[in-house]
Amino acid sequence: MKQNRILTGIVVLGMAILTLSSCGKLPQEKVDAANTAIQAAVAAGAETYATDSFNALQDSLKSAMADVETENSKFFKNFDASAAKLDAVAVLAGTVAAQAEARKEEIKVEVATVMTDITALVAENTQLIADAPKGKEGATALSAIATEVETITASANEAATLLNNGELLPALEKAKAAKEKAMSINEELKAVIEKFTAGKKK
Repeated sequence: MKQNRILTGIVVLGMAILTLSSCGKLPQEKVDAANTAIQAAVAAGAETYATDSFNALQDSLKSAMADVETENSKFFKNFDASAAKLDAVAVLAGTVAAQAEARKEEIKVEVATVMTDITALVAENTQLIADAPKGKEGATALSAIATEVETITASANEAATLLNNGELLPALEKAKAAKEKAMSINEELKAVIEKFTAGKKK
């Protein structure tokens, strides 16, 4: 009977040691998986297109790795909580990568819309230049405006090149600036024509 108790004690001790071993093993595969997922987010452009989420992701990784280091400094180690955090980091990295991809698609659509608006404005402005009163001073002013319209078209083409090269944010910025200029010219020309037309009616 006593011998059975001793054997039972040995078995229980053996199970305890196995449990400690499984909990006390550094979760390197979890660390690697989290890092791989973060690299995928970086490749998706998360630093640029999901900046806030990416910063939060980095903070989550730092927190998880700090837990790993703290646990690793202990005599009796248990990495279960750290492993769970690392799993969460990997999942979050996937979400952040998806956010970046979605934002890139949004920007592409936005650039395309702005470019369409620019095309329409340039066409309208060209017609307004033709309809605007010339006169001596007017002709000089209209010539300068026509040059600005050409510059807008060139900027739109540059924006298209940037877009094709994957430089989405610079493309959007340049396209918006070109549209803003085109709208300003449009308003100016309409005001001149309206004023001239009103003067003729008097």
